[in-house]
Amino acid sequence: MTGSKLPLLNNATRDLATFAALLQYEDLPRSVIERIKTSLLDSIGCCLYGLTLPWTQRVLAMVDEDGGKPVASLWRTGRRTSISNAVLVNCTAGHAFELDDIHKESILHPGSIAIPTALAFADRAGKVSGREAITAMASGYEVGTRVGNAATMSLFFRGFHPQGTSGAFVSAATAGRALRLDATAMQHALGIVGSQAGGLMAAQEGAMVKRFHAGRAAQSGVYSALLAKQGFTGIVDVLEAPYGGYLSTYSDAPNAARLTDGLGTEWETAKIGYKPHAAVTSIHAALDALTYIMQSNGLHANDIMHVDVGVSAMTHVHCAWPYRAQGVTAAQMNLYYGLAVTAIDGVAFVAQYHEGRLADPRILDFIARIDACIDPQIEALGPAFRHAARVSVMTRGGITLTHEIMNRRGSNENPISPREIEIKFQALTESCLSPRDIAQIIYLCERFDELDDISELLALLAAPRLH
Repeated sequence: MTGSKLPLLNNATRDLATFAALLQYEDLPRSVIERIKTSLLDSIGCCLYGLTLPWTQRVLAMVDEDGGKPVASLWRTGRRTSISNAVLVNCTAGHAFELDDIHKESILHPGSIAIPTALAFADRAGKVSGREAITAMASGYEVGTRVGNAATMSLFFRGFHPQGTSGAFVSAATAGRALRLDATAMQHALGIVGSQAGGLMAAQEGAMVKRFHAGRAAQSGVYSALLAKQGFTGIVDVLEAPYGGYLSTYSDAPNAARLTDGLGTEWETAKIGYKPHAAVTSIHAALDALTYIMQSNGLHANDIMHVDVGVSAMTHVHCAWPYRAQGVTAAQMNLYYGLAVTAIDGVAFVAQYHEGRLADPRILDFIARIDACIDPQIEALGPAFRHAARVSVMTRGGITLTHEIMNRRGSNENPISPREIEIKFQALTESCLSPRDIAQIIYLCERFDELDDISELLALLAAPRLH
């Protein structure tokens, strides 16, 4: 009988909840604090750009119609709503254009969930210090990524989107810490949110709904924490339950030990990476390998006869499906489109994923010259190298040129600098912020841990956008 099975890991939900509830700023290593501050700027930039996009505007229109107690801002609108509705919009915006931060093992983008959630609660509370907000964010980052780690890539291969599933735990822990739930209430918050986790990966092949997964996960986490504060109960062993628990249901091959391995000493938050390209993380190494070959040899797109790409099985399943012009999401998730637009434009950022480019004959012609396969050598390296790529280019002159990248640019192993994050922020926000406001947000994020009151930053985010 299912009831006789042992838990996957004794007291795992309780232990994670206790950690999140009791976490103090003083417990955080400097590396975690600095990573959260970098993610703060990066995530705000992603959100502010994402708020300008049509799919986020549709969510915003629904929330405007729905109403809500005006306690938290809908960023760059000058309007306020409930915390749950604010995070639905702001977190959808954060995941709206494949630009948000990434934790490789968990396959999560915690910044687009944790940061708007923590700031929404700070908005409602009034005077909140940067240190207190950082602590709430770190609680969400740490709990959510550990849940994703334990679910393993099996969750993805089963067809679930980690952002909508494991991401719900990011928000629940963030919200619970912002509300200062005790350990028991935090355990119930996690137990409630586990029943709300959801998101299907088929959304990547032509739908707006993938963007919504981050917003819905955040809203579910907020509901869960608020319900737990009211004494509403959840599944107290939601993560480790042998039947109907999160890991036993969503994953065919869970690794429950990853829930608490090194808890409080090995920080998953310090492993967060960032995106220089406006595309799914799994193809970044391939894009950069192609760029390296072309720049090193003075090649243009017309000089290339054929491109062969070797990737991990995960990347192949995720991104190497036949490209069809069926929407921006599909283009951003597709290996062939990303390589083609990189070859032609030399970059894969915002402009390259405009609706008007998706069926460009030059792009479609170049896609016909690309083959992708699972590279057995990369696959043998295991999940830690699932983003690796080996690219071979055959020129029209009959020369074959090969380059491989094992750790993508922007990853924890191959990081980009804080200055590069600032440049990305400026590029994303120049259409919706004045130069003065851009500079001030950068300044406030740099000094976020020193701020006794983050109201100035919240006010800048709340103000109506430039037209």
